[in-house]
Amino acid sequence: MAIYEINGGKPLNGSVTISGAKNAAVAILPAALLVSGKCRIENVPDISDVRILLDILDGMGADIQCPEPHVVEIDCTAVHCTEPNADLVREMRASYYLMGALLGRFGKAHVALPGGCNFASRPIDQHIKGFLALGADVDETEDYVALQPGPDGLQGSRFSLDMASVGATVNIMIAATLLPGQTIIENAAKEPHIVDLANFLNTMGARISGAGTDTVKIRGVNSLKGGTYTIIPDQIEAGTYLAAVTATGGNVLVQNVIPKHLECITTKLQEMGARIIPFDDAVRIISDRRLRQATVKTRPYPGFPTDMQAQVCVCMALASGTSRLTESVYETRFFGYCTELESMGAKISISSKTATVVGVDHLEGATVSAHDLRAGAALVIAGLAAKGTTRVQNIHFVERGYENLIGKLTALGADIRRIEE
Repeated sequence: MAIYEINGGKPLNGSVTISGAKNAAVAILPAALLVSGKCRIENVPDISDVRILLDILDGMGADIQCPEPHVVEIDCTAVHCTEPNADLVREMRASYYLMGALLGRFGKAHVALPGGCNFASRPIDQHIKGFLALGADVDETEDYVALQPGPDGLQGSRFSLDMASVGATVNIMIAATLLPGQTIIENAAKEPHIVDLANFLNTMGARISGAGTDTVKIRGVNSLKGGTYTIIPDQIEAGTYLAAVTATGGNVLVQNVIPKHLECITTKLQEMGARIIPFDDAVRIISDRRLRQATVKTRPYPGFPTDMQAQVCVCMALASGTSRLTESVYETRFFGYCTELESMGAKISISSKTATVVGVDHLEGATVSAHDLRAGAALVIAGLAAKGTTRVQNIHFVERGYENLIGKLTALGADIRRIEE
């Protein structure tokens, strides 16, 4: 069991380079199952979720090479398995994209229900709705989902999601790419990694339009060919470092980003008192004053991301006045970290979907436990800002989505180390 030990109270200064987007990588790698030939995928983050996915694909018969850091060459031509290793599938949430990929390539799939962060019940009913619309018969149990062609076969279809689900939008895009006819997804999610997935598939020969809007159209093609693609920078990793500087104080250049993707985050941090200077592919953040209270409501992109809720809550805990944070995506997300922050001196009360945060002068170091990926990141930020020593347990959650967190923070002047207990 490993922990992070943090001696806080030090501002962050210098520069940090953001890795490839986790949420794009875990969609693009399963989508490579659709491709005949070798895909060279660049800017792949070195995180545990990616390593698990590569192990799953390797076990299914894919030829995987990593010729240099952050580059994966994958050839799935020889894959014939439609039932990936259940134990590995249960280790991560995004493994459910294998359902769409296997349905699209083989017309059938048998995939264990995924694991990953447990901050909320996240049903896959919208995924199932999409698979049914494409003509699949679905057998869903508590342990797995099995898909096969229905009596009329698999083909494109038009349907509307009941909510703008990122996972369902991705899964149906992947599944429909090789199916005959046209698929139209209405009320589609618009997150940057959905656009990135569409760009990857189109680079390999798919015909997808409208990604990043409410309506995505997929006109099925007979096959996809190999090619080279570079994954976009990670919006949430960048936002996490921006929030860390906001909370601790300092002056940091956050490099390898798409500033447009960060505006939903930087707008709120500016409102709280941070100064943001955007460049072509970087953002400088300066935080040198007491933060102000703010009101934040999470929304689907281009709104404030639910994956940044916990990190901005730490900033609110240190701001003057009373802030309000409303969660509209995963209602139970507060319970994974607010109690931990309270043990550090934060004043947080929760009523239904809203956390009311009364700012304090400082946080005190404590032993805290991560309950999910982003909650863990928030506790690291709290430890960086707190007086004294903070020990963060359950760091395997954090390492699912942040590459070289210790190295990057240490380079910015943080006193943080990973200890094997």
